[in-house]
Amino acid sequence: MTDPSDTAWRDGQANRVDDADLWETHAGWWQDGFSEGADPEYEEQILPLAAEHMAGAVDVLDIGCGEGQVARLATKVGARRVIGVDPTWAQVEVAAQRAGGPVYARSGAAALPFADDSFDTAVACLVFEHITDVDGAIAEVARVLQPGGRFLFFLNHPLLQTPNSGWIDDQILDPPEQYWRIGPYLVEDETIEEVEKGVFIPFIHRPLSRYVNALADAGLTVTRMEEPAPPPGFLARASEYEAAASIPRLLLLCTELTLR
Repeated sequence: MTDPSDTAWRDGQANRVDDADLWETHAGWWQDGFSEGADPEYEEQILPLAAEHMAGAVDVLDIGCGEGQVARLATKVGARRVIGVDPTWAQVEVAAQRAGGPVYARSGAAALPFADDSFDTAVACLVFEHITDVDGAIAEVARVLQPGGRFLFFLNHPLLQTPNSGWIDDQILDPPEQYWRIGPYLVEDETIEEVEKGVFIPFIHRPLSRYVNALADAGLTVTRMEEPAPPPGFLARASEYEAAASIPRLLLLCTELTLR
């Protein structure tokens, strides 16, 4: 675990808050900033893509459901049964309060409390970059999916999330240059990032091949890959990234269970 430059976190001492506590503590940050229409990337890009690829789904599992906005969407697009799971009580409680059709349970992704072949569709939206046991979690997705079932796998784009990557505005060069610097992409790395003042969230960077190979090992075949440009609403709120409109922030892998 990377030291986030706070002495309370240093050297793994007993006073270090663990990942589960971080998510419980900062659940409101997610609920206020990324749901109920607050986030343009969800509204303009993630939710429309999820609706498109969940079309025709009957039994849907939303893994790492947070406060339930993707699960509620699954109900809206016609799914008969929708279950959302999240390891954070603060998220599950708010999801249940916001209702909208799905039911919710507290569970981690690597030990799903469902029988084999329970769902024709599973979705995980910006979840697996926070999961330590990626192989176990993907194997569980495959286990609970019916043969031919689909798994919609949304990630913060691994290139974007590589540690020490970032937007560079180099005014020393003549003419000036703007570009996205990529850090050590091939190195898996776990960090705790201060995403907002006082809000610390754990992230795990993995190269794309790590996810694709784990999917293949679990019998999940990639059928489509989406790398959309940042949506207009995001660019309008982050003017410093306007010149980076050709750099994807989101990755969607549509997969199908073809092997057991």
